[in-house]
Amino acid sequence: MGRAFHGLCLLAVGIALGMLALLLVYLLVQGVTRIDWSFLNSFASRHPDQAGIKAAMLGSIYVVIVAGVVAFTLGVATALYLEEYAARSKFARIAKINIANLAGVPSIVYGILGLVIFVRSLSLGQSVLAGGFTLALLVLPIVIVAAGEAVRAVPPSLREGAYALGATRWQVIWRMVIPQAFPGIMTGIILAVSRAIGETAPLIAMGALTFVPFTPDSPFSRFTVLPIQIFNWTSRPQEGFQEAAAAGIIVLLVILLVMNAGAVILRNRFQNKWDGL
Repeated sequence: MGRAFHGLCLLAVGIALGMLALLLVYLLVQGVTRIDWSFLNSFASRHPDQAGIKAAMLGSIYVVIVAGVVAFTLGVATALYLEEYAARSKFARIAKINIANLAGVPSIVYGILGLVIFVRSLSLGQSVLAGGFTLALLVLPIVIVAAGEAVRAVPPSLREGAYALGATRWQVIWRMVIPQAFPGIMTGIILAVSRAIGETAPLIAMGALTFVPFTPDSPFSRFTVLPIQIFNWTSRPQEGFQEAAAAGIIVLLVILLVMNAGAVILRNRFQNKWDGL
């Protein structure tokens, strides 16, 4: 029975990797020749040979940076409060259950929430700031759960030793808990950014544009993102737009890999630092 289950797992992994490989090969064949400086530095156009991703690429980067900073700040602060200050309270137990449930809420719900709160109530409009805040709400449960797990994994002996030396609770958290938990926190950030950069439905719901012939010049500028631009191109019948969509997907994957690589390097540096102590 165990061998059969192991074989089924290997088969499922093989099928998934094979499908992913086929998808990547198709994208490379279809879109790699389309990627050049003109494609990266041009705006969207009605003509396939002139269409570019400059506005969508910069919009994705700006929105994800806003979402990452907000989610990191609020997520880590929330996790520290629930684990270090209110760990044994009934409120913390209820909050953790609800936060875990929020991670499974459909993304379109967060888009509607962003439309009501950020676009209308706070009068931010369909801006980069509103889009970043909406995506921050979407990925915040992921960051909180990952950060909470990382904080709980810190050995109690470190806290007890610091308290024995006369450190205050905040000094223990700032100088012992956060540095020790940082690699795990960065893992949550990687997962959060990976989800945020590929989201389309929440941004469409809160009013992101599909055709933008300009780059955002402030946090209050209107914007579009790569997934929306790619979706727009795939709905066009012209073959040139299909090639542009494939090229856009490749660029999106490269941006995602670069951001994740930076987070992994930062995480490994902290991990190696603490492993050497």
